[in-house]
Amino acid sequence: MSIPPPAKPHDDHGDSADWWVFRGPAELPEPPLWRRSPTARRAAGEPHHYLLGADETSVVNAALQLRRPLLVTGRPGTGKSSLARAVAQDLGLGDVLRWPVNSRSTLMDALYRYDAVGRLREASLRREREVARGHARRIRRRPGGRSDIGNYLRLGPLGTALAAVDRPRVLLVDELDKSDIDLPNDLLVVLEEGEFEIPELARLPEHQQDVDVLVTGDRERVRVRRGLVSCGQFPVIVMTSNGEREFPPAFLRRCVRLELREPDAERLRGIIRHHLGEDALAVADDLIAAFVQRSSVESLATDQLLAAVHLRITGADLSRDALLGSVMRRLDENFTV
Repeated sequence: MSIPPPAKPHDDHGDSADWWVFRGPAELPEPPLWRRSPTARRAAGEPHHYLLGADETSVVNAALQLRRPLLVTGRPGTGKSSLARAVAQDLGLGDVLRWPVNSRSTLMDALYRYDAVGRLREASLRREREVARGHARRIRRRPGGRSDIGNYLRLGPLGTALAAVDRPRVLLVDELDKSDIDLPNDLLVVLEEGEFEIPELARLPEHQQDVDVLVTGDRERVRVRRGLVSCGQFPVIVMTSNGEREFPPAFLRRCVRLELREPDAERLRGIIRHHLGEDALAVADDLIAAFVQRSSVESLATDQLLAAVHLRITGADLSRDALLGSVMRRLDENFTV
Protein backbone atom coordinates (compact mmCIF):
# COMPACT_ATOMS: atom_id res chain seq x y z
CA MET A 1 0.00 0.00 0.00
CA SER A 2 1.43 3.37 -0.98
CA ILE A 3 1.18 6.24 1.46
CA PRO A 4 0.62 9.66 -0.10
CA PRO A 5 3.17 12.29 0.97
CA PRO A 6 1.96 14.93 3.42
CA ALA A 7 0.89 18.28 2.07
CA LYS A 8 3.71 20.79 1.98
CA PRO A 9 3.56 23.73 4.39
CA HIS A 10 3.22 27.18 2.81
CA ASP A 11 5.27 30.27 3.45
CA ASP A 12 3.92 33.80 3.89
CA HIS A 13 3.64 34.32 0.12
CA GLY A 14 1.44 31.30 -0.41
CA ASP A 15 4.19 29.36 -2.17
CA SER A 16 5.03 25.85 -1.18
CA ALA A 17 7.92 25.76 1.30
CA ASP A 18 10.06 23.20 -0.49
CA TRP A 19 11.92 21.54 2.38
CA TRP A 20 10.26 18.15 2.60
CA VAL A 21 12.71 15.32 1.98
CA PHE A 22 12.59 13.12 -1.10
CA ARG A 23 11.50 16.11 -3.21
CA GLY A 24 14.83 17.00 -4.78
CA PRO A 25 17.54 19.44 -3.66
CA ALA A 26 16.24 21.83 -1.02
CA GLU A 27 17.39 23.71 2.06
CA LEU A 28 16.51 21.78 5.21
CA PRO A 29 14.84 23.56 8.11
CA GLU A 30 16.74 24.28 11.30
CA PRO A 31 16.80 21.26 13.66
CA PRO A 32 15.43 21.58 17.20
CA LEU A 33 17.85 22.93 19.81
CA TRP A 34 18.60 19.56 21.36
CA ARG A 35 19.60 18.12 17.95
CA ARG A 36 22.08 20.83 17.03
CA SER A 37 25.75 19.98 17.28
CA PRO A 38 27.66 21.08 20.40
CA THR A 39 29.74 23.40 18.20
CA ALA A 40 26.63 25.06 16.77
CA ARG A 41 25.11 25.50 20.23
CA ARG A 42 28.29 27.07 21.60
CA ALA A 43 28.59 29.38 18.58
CA ALA A 44 25.00 30.56 19.08
CA GLY A 45 25.52 31.02 22.81
CA GLU A 46 22.52 28.83 23.57
CA PRO A 47 22.19 27.78 27.21
CA HIS A 48 21.73 24.13 28.15
CA HIS A 49 18.18 24.08 29.53
CA TYR A 50 17.63 21.73 32.46
CA LEU A 51 14.87 21.79 35.05
CA LEU A 52 15.25 20.35 38.54
CA GLY A 53 13.02 20.53 41.58
CA ALA A 54 14.24 22.14 44.80
CA ASP A 55 14.96 18.80 46.51
CA GLU A 56 16.84 17.46 43.49
CA THR A 57 18.89 20.65 43.25
CA SER A 58 19.87 20.29 46.90
CA VAL A 59 21.16 16.76 46.28
CA VAL A 60 23.27 17.93 43.33
CA ASN A 61 24.68 20.79 45.41
CA ALA A 62 25.51 18.37 48.23
CA ALA A 63 27.55 16.23 45.83
CA LEU A 64 29.36 19.32 44.53
CA GLN A 65 30.18 20.57 48.03
CA LEU A 66 31.38 17.16 49.22
CA ARG A 67 33.10 16.51 45.87
CA ARG A 68 31.63 13.04 45.94
CA PRO A 69 30.43 11.18 42.83
CA LEU A 70 26.76 11.79 42.07
CA LEU A 71 24.98 8.52 41.24
CA VAL A 72 21.86 9.35 39.23
CA THR A 73 19.25 6.65 38.76
CA GLY A 74 15.99 6.61 36.84
CA ARG A 75 14.22 5.21 33.84
CA PRO A 76 15.72 5.79 30.39
CA GLY A 77 14.87 9.21 29.01
CA THR A 78 14.51 11.05 32.33
CA GLY A 79 17.54 13.28 31.64
CA LYS A 80 20.28 11.58 33.65
CA SER A 81 23.07 12.17 31.14
CA SER A 82 21.90 15.72 30.39
CA LEU A 83 22.40 16.63 34.05
CA ALA A 84 26.20 16.35 33.69
CA ARG A 85 26.19 18.78 30.75
CA ALA A 86 23.98 21.20 32.67
CA VAL A 87 26.34 21.15 35.67
CA ALA A 88 29.39 21.72 33.45
CA GLN A 89 27.77 24.65 31.68
CA ASP A 90 26.38 26.26 34.82
CA LEU A 91 29.77 26.12 36.57
CA GLY A 92 31.80 27.02 33.48
CA LEU A 93 33.85 23.81 33.61
CA GLY A 94 34.18 23.23 29.87
CA ASP A 95 33.09 20.24 27.83
CA VAL A 96 31.96 17.10 29.61
CA LEU A 97 34.32 14.12 29.51
CA ARG A 98 32.18 11.06 28.76
CA TRP A 99 32.92 7.43 29.55
CA PRO A 100 30.19 5.19 28.08
CA VAL A 101 30.26 1.92 30.01
CA ASN A 102 29.38 -1.54 28.74
CA SER A 103 30.01 -5.12 29.86
CA ARG A 104 33.53 -5.09 28.33
CA SER A 105 34.65 -1.79 29.89
CA THR A 106 37.64 -1.84 32.23
CA LEU A 107 39.13 0.74 34.53
CA MET A 108 42.22 0.87 32.30
CA ASP A 109 40.05 2.06 29.38
CA ALA A 110 39.08 5.12 31.39
CA LEU A 111 42.56 5.86 32.77
CA TYR A 112 44.90 5.67 29.76
CA ARG A 113 45.84 3.79 26.62
CA TYR A 114 49.34 2.95 25.44
CA ASP A 115 49.91 2.20 21.75
CA ALA A 116 52.89 -0.13 22.14
CA VAL A 117 52.43 -1.56 18.64
CA GLY A 118 52.49 1.90 17.09
CA ARG A 119 55.64 2.80 18.98
CA LEU A 120 57.42 -0.37 17.88
CA ARG A 121 56.35 0.18 14.29
CA GLU A 122 57.67 3.75 14.33
CA ALA A 123 60.99 2.57 15.80
CA SER A 124 61.24 -0.06 13.07
CA LEU A 125 60.61 2.53 10.35
CA ARG A 126 63.30 4.80 11.80
CA ARG A 127 65.81 1.93 11.67
CA GLU A 128 64.89 1.18 8.07
CA ARG A 129 65.40 4.82 7.12
CA GLU A 130 68.81 4.85 8.81
CA VAL A 131 69.84 1.67 6.99
CA ALA A 132 68.68 3.13 3.67
CA ARG A 133 70.91 6.16 4.28
CA GLY A 134 73.88 3.92 4.95
CA HIS A 135 74.15 5.01 8.57
CA ALA A 136 72.88 1.93 10.39
CA ARG A 137 73.37 2.33 14.08
CA ARG A 138 71.62 1.63 17.30
CA ILE A 139 68.84 4.15 17.72
CA ARG A 140 68.31 5.48 21.17
CA ARG A 141 67.64 8.73 22.93
CA ARG A 142 70.67 10.66 24.02
CA PRO A 143 71.20 11.04 27.80
CA GLY A 144 69.14 13.95 29.02
CA GLY A 145 66.76 13.78 26.04
CA ARG A 146 63.02 13.50 26.48
CA SER A 147 61.42 10.14 25.65
CA ASP A 148 59.06 9.95 22.67
CA ILE A 149 56.71 7.61 24.55
CA GLY A 150 54.31 10.50 25.18
CA ASN A 151 53.31 10.37 21.50
CA TYR A 152 51.86 6.91 22.10
CA LEU A 153 50.07 7.54 25.39
CA ARG A 154 46.63 9.12 25.69
CA LEU A 155 44.78 9.64 28.95
CA GLY A 156 41.23 8.29 28.95
CA PRO A 157 38.23 10.32 30.18
CA LEU A 158 38.84 9.51 33.87
CA GLY A 159 42.59 10.02 33.51
CA THR A 160 42.02 13.37 31.79
CA ALA A 161 39.65 14.45 34.57
CA LEU A 162 42.23 13.57 37.23
CA ALA A 163 45.02 15.39 35.35
CA ALA A 164 43.13 18.70 35.13
CA VAL A 165 45.22 21.50 36.62
CA ASP A 166 43.40 24.85 36.72
CA ARG A 167 39.79 23.85 37.38
CA PRO A 168 38.05 20.51 37.92
CA ARG A 169 36.52 18.77 34.92
CA VAL A 170 33.09 17.15 34.75
CA LEU A 171 33.17 13.42 34.00
CA LEU A 172 30.04 11.53 32.93
CA VAL A 173 30.23 7.79 33.63
CA ASP A 174 27.26 6.72 31.56
CA GLU A 175 25.21 3.59 32.33
CA LEU A 176 27.49 2.16 35.00
CA ASP A 177 24.93 -0.58 35.69
CA LYS A 178 25.93 -2.23 32.39
CA SER A 179 29.48 -2.80 33.60
CA ASP A 180 31.21 -5.98 34.69
CA ILE A 181 30.41 -6.82 38.30
CA ASP A 182 33.92 -5.86 39.51
CA LEU A 183 34.20 -2.45 37.85
CA PRO A 184 32.47 -0.35 40.59
CA ASN A 185 34.87 -1.72 43.20
CA ASP A 186 37.85 -1.18 40.89
CA LEU A 187 36.71 2.40 40.51
CA LEU A 188 36.61 2.96 44.27
CA VAL A 189 40.37 3.13 44.82
CA VAL A 190 40.94 5.76 42.12
CA LEU A 191 37.96 7.85 43.25
CA GLU A 192 39.17 7.79 46.84
CA GLU A 193 42.87 8.47 46.21
CA GLY A 194 42.52 10.74 43.18
CA GLU A 195 45.63 9.35 41.51
CA PHE A 196 46.98 6.43 39.51
CA GLU A 197 50.30 5.24 38.12
CA ILE A 198 51.25 4.66 34.49
CA PRO A 199 53.78 1.77 34.74
CA GLU A 200 55.18 2.40 31.24
CA LEU A 201 56.36 5.82 32.44
CA ALA A 202 57.39 4.79 35.94
CA ARG A 203 59.83 2.25 34.46
CA LEU A 204 61.68 4.84 32.38
CA PRO A 205 65.15 6.05 33.43
CA GLU A 206 64.89 8.85 35.98
CA HIS A 207 65.97 11.56 33.56
CA GLN A 208 63.13 10.62 31.19
CA GLN A 209 60.27 10.31 33.67
CA ASP A 210 58.71 13.74 33.01
CA VAL A 211 56.60 13.09 29.92
CA ASP A 212 53.97 15.16 28.09
CA VAL A 213 51.03 12.90 27.17
CA LEU A 214 47.89 13.46 25.13
CA VAL A 215 44.46 13.87 26.75
CA THR A 216 40.94 12.93 25.72
CA GLY A 217 39.01 15.40 23.60
CA ASP A 218 41.76 17.45 21.92
CA ARG A 219 45.42 17.58 20.95
CA GLU A 220 46.60 19.22 24.15
CA ARG A 221 49.09 17.54 26.46
CA VAL A 222 49.65 17.41 30.19
CA ARG A 223 52.92 16.79 32.03
CA VAL A 224 53.10 13.48 33.91
CA ARG A 225 55.92 13.32 36.45
CA ARG A 226 57.49 9.99 37.41
CA GLY A 227 54.57 8.09 35.94
CA LEU A 228 52.04 9.40 38.50
CA VAL A 229 48.83 11.20 37.52
CA SER A 230 47.50 12.97 40.61
CA CYS A 231 44.61 15.43 40.74
CA GLY A 232 44.96 18.92 42.16
CA GLN A 233 41.19 18.95 42.71
CA PHE A 234 38.79 16.03 42.62
CA PRO A 235 36.75 16.06 39.42
CA VAL A 236 32.97 16.47 39.35
CA ILE A 237 31.74 12.95 38.58
CA VAL A 238 28.19 12.14 37.48
CA MET A 239 27.43 8.42 37.17
CA THR A 240 24.16 7.22 35.66
CA SER A 241 22.27 3.97 36.13
CA ASN A 242 19.03 2.64 34.64
CA GLY A 243 18.58 0.42 37.67
CA GLU A 244 19.48 -2.83 35.93
CA ARG A 245 21.65 -4.03 38.83
CA GLU A 246 22.57 -3.35 42.45
CA PHE A 247 25.90 -1.80 43.47
CA PRO A 248 28.10 -2.90 46.39
CA PRO A 249 27.46 -1.10 49.72
CA ALA A 250 31.08 0.10 49.87
CA PHE A 251 30.60 1.80 46.51
CA LEU A 252 27.24 3.35 47.42
CA ARG A 253 28.69 4.71 50.67
CA ARG A 254 31.05 6.90 48.67
CA CYS A 255 28.34 8.33 46.41
CA VAL A 256 25.61 10.93 46.76
CA ARG A 257 22.50 9.39 45.24
CA LEU A 258 19.79 11.12 43.22
CA GLU A 259 16.72 9.44 41.75
CA LEU A 260 15.09 11.23 38.83
CA ARG A 261 11.40 10.42 38.77
CA GLU A 262 9.02 10.65 35.84
CA PRO A 263 8.07 14.31 35.27
CA ASP A 264 4.46 15.27 35.91
CA ALA A 265 2.35 17.42 33.58
CA GLU A 266 3.51 20.69 35.15
CA ARG A 267 7.19 19.75 34.84
CA LEU A 268 6.61 18.72 31.22
CA ARG A 269 5.05 22.09 30.45
CA GLY A 270 8.11 23.78 31.92
CA ILE A 271 10.43 21.62 29.81
CA ILE A 272 8.50 22.46 26.64
CA ARG A 273 8.52 26.16 27.53
CA HIS A 274 12.30 26.12 28.03
CA HIS A 275 13.07 24.26 24.80
CA LEU A 276 10.37 25.43 22.41
CA GLY A 277 9.01 28.66 23.85
CA GLU A 278 5.74 29.78 25.42
CA ASP A 279 3.79 29.58 22.15
CA ALA A 280 4.41 25.83 21.88
CA LEU A 281 2.27 25.21 24.97
CA ALA A 282 -0.84 26.34 23.08
CA VAL A 283 -0.71 23.22 20.88
CA ALA A 284 0.82 20.74 23.34
CA ASP A 285 -1.91 19.98 25.89
CA ASP A 286 -3.24 16.82 24.23
CA LEU A 287 0.26 15.49 23.63
CA ILE A 288 1.24 16.17 27.25
CA ALA A 289 -1.87 14.38 28.53
CA ALA A 290 -1.19 11.38 26.29
CA PHE A 291 2.46 11.28 27.38
CA VAL A 292 1.60 11.35 31.10
CA GLN A 293 -1.02 8.64 30.68
CA ARG A 294 1.22 6.34 28.67
CA SER A 295 4.43 6.91 30.65
CA SER A 296 2.75 5.55 33.78
CA VAL A 297 2.71 2.08 32.20
CA GLU A 298 5.21 2.34 29.31
CA SER A 299 8.84 3.36 28.98
CA LEU A 300 8.94 6.78 27.28
CA ALA A 301 11.57 9.54 27.13
CA THR A 302 10.92 13.25 27.60
CA ASP A 303 12.61 14.12 24.32
CA GLN A 304 9.98 12.01 22.53
CA LEU A 305 7.34 14.48 23.72
CA LEU A 306 9.55 17.40 22.64
CA ALA A 307 9.93 15.83 19.20
CA ALA A 308 6.17 15.45 18.80
CA VAL A 309 5.51 19.07 19.82
CA HIS A 310 8.31 20.34 17.56
CA LEU A 311 6.87 18.49 14.55
CA ARG A 312 3.45 19.95 15.23
CA ILE A 313 4.57 23.56 15.54
CA THR A 314 6.81 23.36 12.46
CA GLY A 315 3.95 22.32 10.18
CA ALA A 316 4.25 18.55 9.87
CA ASP A 317 0.92 17.31 8.53
CA LEU A 318 0.52 14.50 11.07
CA SER A 319 -2.50 13.73 13.21
CA ARG A 320 -2.19 13.27 16.95
CA ASP A 321 -2.28 9.48 16.59
CA ALA A 322 0.37 9.62 13.85
CA LEU A 323 2.62 11.72 16.08
CA LEU A 324 2.19 9.32 18.98
CA GLY A 325 2.86 6.35 16.74
CA SER A 326 5.93 7.77 15.01
CA VAL A 327 7.95 9.53 17.72
CA MET A 328 6.37 8.36 20.97
CA ARG A 329 6.79 4.61 20.63
CA ARG A 330 7.60 2.87 23.88
CA LEU A 331 11.34 2.39 24.40
CA ASP A 332 11.05 -1.27 25.45
CA GLU A 333 9.11 -2.22 22.33
CA ASN A 334 10.88 -4.20 19.62
CA PHE A 335 10.36 -2.86 16.11
CA THR A 336 8.95 -5.47 13.75
CA VAL A 337 7.80 -5.32 10.17
